[in-house]
Amino acid sequence: MNIHLRTAFDSIKRSPFQALSAIFVLTITFFVATVLSILVYSSGKIIKHFETRPQVIAFLKDETSPEQISALQQRLSGDSRVKDIKYVSKEEALAIYKEATSDNPLLSELVSPSIFPASIEFSLVDLNFAETVIAEMRGEAIVDQVGFTANIGSQTALGDVVSRLRTITFYLRVGGGVLVGVLATTSFLVLIVIIGMRMTARRSEVEILNLIGATPGFIRSPILLEALIYALVGVIVGWLVTLILTLYATPSVVAYFGEIPVLPKDTLSFLAIFGIILAGELFVGTALAFLGSLLAVSRVKHAR
Repeated sequence: MNIHLRTAFDSIKRSPFQALSAIFVLTITFFVATVLSILVYSSGKIIKHFETRPQVIAFLKDETSPEQISALQQRLSGDSRVKDIKYVSKEEALAIYKEATSDNPLLSELVSPSIFPASIEFSLVDLNFAETVIAEMRGEAIVDQVGFTANIGSQTALGDVVSRLRTITFYLRVGGGVLVGVLATTSFLVLIVIIGMRMTARRSEVEILNLIGATPGFIRSPILLEALIYALVGVIVGWLVTLILTLYATPSVVAYFGEIPVLPKDTLSFLAIFGIILAGELFVGTALAFLGSLLAVSRVKHAR
């Protein structure tokens, strides 16, 4: 292995500019891949947040008894489609109103708790359940009206809101998948071109090795190691640059998005995500180097 590694480094030293070009292209490729991976992760978190964020507000009738309210809350608690259930009394509704109109105290003085209906608010595990759950809530005897906080653009029907959110989610995920596929294909082609250029210059060397009886594995090993060096350096440098930039930008990004968990706030989870990305990119880089070196050697053999 030492002789193969030394041969690979000697080959790199003989043509340093080609080596730097290969590493530079692969660094950019995996830098973009890492950035795209983070964007796909963050987009998924944003989509998930807005898929589960819309609240259903069931306004209760004035004559509703505490026992009926408790029974409804228990039924909702046992419903796997529902989460974050909260009961809002008339007094709490008034307090919310006063806080919202704190810039105009006169508005607060003109109202009393009796004009505000009590309500039960809850979120949904999946937006797909919205229409069914709301229809069920409207059928409850103690429920006067049901509101839904999701709203995109102008006032629209619930079906339009759900349809638009599904469409946004679909195009973001499909678009991210297509970009990842294009990027992976580009990485493979770039590595093939660079190694092919190097093999053209080394064709006579490979022919001599064949003539003296060198095994195919002996011939391929330095080429594979050289391709691995390009790929691994490109992966690590591109990944490391993205990690540094993301660490620098994370406080501003987290502060801007507030409660939306676009990036993990704890260090271990943050590093775990980047560790998973690095492991995936090392696997892809190794596979590209292996396939690229095999194809390069095959082209030289067929060209003889």
